[in-house]
Amino acid sequence: MIDVRAWAEYVVEWAAKDPYGFLTTVILALTPLFIASALLSWKLAKMIEARDREQKKKQKRQENIAKAKRTKKD
Repeated sequence: MIDVRAWAEYVVEWAAKDPYGFLTTVILALTPLFIASALLSWKLAKMIEARDREQKKKQKRQENIAKAKRTKKD
């Protein structure tokens, strides 16, 4: 089994001895996750915009139908 305490001590020692190398490694390891997060956020924003446009379209259609029905009754 992996000794988590020993691994954590190794990481802390590494960060203390070579902070720039440690930070570079961490940033390089996290970059793909940041990119994936940005792409998924962009995709979600586009989906929300499309849903809002569709809802506005449906609402306007319903208003026009209601307006047409009122006009026929008069």
